[in-house]
Amino acid sequence: MKRLLLPIILLFTVNTLIAQVKQLKKVSSLQMARTVDDDMPGTRGAAVAWHPIQKKYFASMAGNQQYPLGIFDETGKRISKDDQNCLQDVRGLWFNPSKKAIMGNSFGEGGWFIYKLDEEGIVYKAETVFEGMNQPTGQSVGTYHSGLNQVIFLDIDSVYFYNSTTAVKEKSIFIHLGQKKKTTTAQSDAAPEEVMPDYYNNSTVVYTGVKGSELGLLNIDKKQIELYNIANGYMTTILGLPEESTVESSFNFAYCNNIYWLFNIEKRTWMGYK
Repeated sequence: MKRLLLPIILLFTVNTLIAQVKQLKKVSSLQMARTVDDDMPGTRGAAVAWHPIQKKYFASMAGNQQYPLGIFDETGKRISKDDQNCLQDVRGLWFNPSKKAIMGNSFGEGGWFIYKLDEEGIVYKAETVFEGMNQPTGQSVGTYHSGLNQVIFLDIDSVYFYNSTTAVKEKSIFIHLGQKKKTTTAQSDAAPEEVMPDYYNNSTVVYTGVKGSELGLLNIDKKQIELYNIANGYMTTILGLPEESTVESSFNFAYCNNIYWLFNIEKRTWMGYK
């Protein structure tokens, strides 16, 4: 009887691990304005945020306040003009439900800002709400944790939590990169890395809102998105990306409206996967 139980247990374990892997498919795209031949086009995508009241996507380039900001309807059609700029040196973007507005963080000492919209839902102003360095590093990409009302940032293998109403850092958690709790070894207790392993996107963590799989990191080597439990930092789910998708070592990765976004630098397009 014991001999029969072992294969059954092993089969169950394998099936459980397989069930935790999901293959994503392309469901949407957001074509940014301008080409490489235009003035101030930008190269890398910074972030994508969804405004649930306006029913619009806000997608930004990273690197300069004069780079384009794209505003799109829910079908992915761009409704902003070619000359619509970011107005800030954007790194992260998110929707703040208490303010009912799109907010973001800038590079380095640029602080946090809020976008002011006109009657048509188009950005006409970026107003700074918190000045100074309110993030772990100059290049940190902020994303909103709706459950905790905090803005989170990735720095090497830790996620940092900042109060969204004060911009004050409150805590951090360690991420066990690529490790599932049931299969961890003594390496799990190793000291934090001094630099982010080069097979992960080093600038961005996303918040999914899925219990037990709240945090998402992009593994560029395996071309997959790994979801981690916010309570213990262990990986719980793997999301496979299509072979044709493009992955980058920094920026160009976002999540909003239940869609994972990857920026294709060559096509200057945010590709959405679900």
